[in-house]
Amino acid sequence: MSYAYQIKTKREYNEAYKKSIEDPEAYWEEVAASFIWKKKWEKVLEWNFTAPDIKWFKEAKLNITENCLDRHIEANGDNPAIIWEPNNPDEKHRVITYRQLHKEVMQFANVLKHNGVQKGDRVCIYMGMVPELAVAVLACARIGAIHSVIFGGFSAQSIADRLQDAQASFIVTCDGSYRGNKVIPLKPVIDDALAQCDTVKKVIVLNRTHTPVSMIKGRDVWWEDEMKKAELSGNLQCNAEEMDAEDPLFILYTSGSTGKPKGVVHTCAGYMVYTAYSFVNVFQYTLGDVHFCTADIGWITGHSYILYGPLCAGATSLMFEGIPTWPDAGRFWDIVDKHQVNILYTAPTAIRSLMGFGISPIEGHQLTSLKVLGTVGEPINEEAWHWYNENIGKGRCPIVDTWWQTETGGILISNMAGITPAKPAHATLPLPGVQPVLVDEHGNEITGNNVNGNLCIKHPWPSILRTTYGNHERCRTNYFATYPNLYFTGDGCYRDNDGNYRITGRVDDVLNVSGHRIGTAEIENAINMHTGVIESAVVGYPHDIKGQGIYAYVVCSNIHGDETEMRGDITQTVTRIIGAIAKPDKIQLVNGLPKTRSGKIMRRVLRKIAEGETSNFGDTSTLLDPGIVEEIKNGKI
Repeated sequence: MSYAYQIKTKREYNEAYKKSIEDPEAYWEEVAASFIWKKKWEKVLEWNFTAPDIKWFKEAKLNITENCLDRHIEANGDNPAIIWEPNNPDEKHRVITYRQLHKEVMQFANVLKHNGVQKGDRVCIYMGMVPELAVAVLACARIGAIHSVIFGGFSAQSIADRLQDAQASFIVTCDGSYRGNKVIPLKPVIDDALAQCDTVKKVIVLNRTHTPVSMIKGRDVWWEDEMKKAELSGNLQCNAEEMDAEDPLFILYTSGSTGKPKGVVHTCAGYMVYTAYSFVNVFQYTLGDVHFCTADIGWITGHSYILYGPLCAGATSLMFEGIPTWPDAGRFWDIVDKHQVNILYTAPTAIRSLMGFGISPIEGHQLTSLKVLGTVGEPINEEAWHWYNENIGKGRCPIVDTWWQTETGGILISNMAGITPAKPAHATLPLPGVQPVLVDEHGNEITGNNVNGNLCIKHPWPSILRTTYGNHERCRTNYFATYPNLYFTGDGCYRDNDGNYRITGRVDDVLNVSGHRIGTAEIENAINMHTGVIESAVVGYPHDIKGQGIYAYVVCSNIHGDETEMRGDITQTVTRIIGAIAKPDKIQLVNGLPKTRSGKIMRRVLRKIAEGETSNFGDTSTLLDPGIVEEIKNGKI
């Protein structure tokens, strides 16, 4: 299988970019011609950013799973679609061909239908990184149900919030999952979440860890039993539901600057076209290559570059259940050699963590199969970039430093492996069709090079989010209202003398911790639910491994016992309400917060203290009690 839309030289990139800016509709129409459609579009693009209202491939009909699965069966049906590497290296890995995956997806699609799932229903998927997770996602897409995958580390409360927001009627989960040397209970967390939700009709449970669980008669069924029933019925076919180009494909929840997560909605056609296009071009994929994206499918990276992008391209995608440091820090390198991985796509957090173990875990590994390295989730620092380049790529593998977001659906700014130049710690150039601009705080465009500004995009690309589920106004105010006629990314950015882009971090109240976006308001809400807490303020600070750490300033009514115990209680509260991912790294108990006379917390002062600044706090004359700054500074952890 060759890709008509694959860019092979720097000259081709320049020509493609020029065409995509001058005539975006013609450019994307040409790309879209490579996919299977049930009915072609009447108009390529209709849009305005004010509403916002964005429609790609208007009136086209398709089903994304026909492009992920059916189209590959005849020529490549026996090629591996997914290689699954389990958490425990002593457990046998699995290789699932396109033919096998197609069969399992149709079988589970029939299971979903038998259990009452219909087109448009929301199905929550809360599973470990097992192949059945991929099957569940694709089966939903097959029948037109909207999937909402929730990362396995979230708490019952966080799940309940998402279930209620999506008004989900169905859940697919596991009894538990493996993560390093731990067994993580999943079904019991779902049971706790469902105590607050009355919309869920069925829970389908995969037996993975053989953990004893409670099964509620009439509501809970076992995955294995239901698959057996589908097989015994003899009806293993499931025709792909005809979907409109703009029908929702999935909802994925992401933190924002308010306390409530928002459900980003991606639709069928534009998302399909852009994820496959960006996958093939950024990684310079060649049929037969093994692509190892180390993300969890609970995040957008897993959706786009473990499942939909690679499968649309007929690629071999490696799924890993475990963590990079168990049973030792050589696990990634074991996997690369074992499965002859050609493309490794991971997070700077993972790289920095592995750097801490030195090079001894790498010794004894060949790593000769690697052709392309990639990073995702956060900006990579130069030290980590060079370590990755020298010790893993051996100086011969291009590193693609990809910038994108849950809301963008796919990679927007990145070098293309071996085609466009890389620059350490820079995402470099936009992909064709992506029009970045830097603006000042008033929305005025900052032209030229060697400049800093807020990163916006001035024209839609096919996989741009369409709405936030159930609340279109929130989508408008979050992304399109800050600067008129622009999509605002929330990131600051530097453009160098060669026009390369370097992301400098968030400019709103959202932290990027280990590549995961977490709203400060969400963490503060959780901390404030502790009975002994009066109020709190959360900021980010530089962290050697995570990139950004979470620093919480907490005002307590009264501390029973010692401060260590209070900090432990607050940490537990955050873990229970959001999940371990949002645990503060540092909790400083304070007598008050620096507030203006109008009651607004002066967060820039708290950020500077968390970052280790001891002076230069700017104008603090508007503070109600300027002395509180000195007190907080002296008590810094």
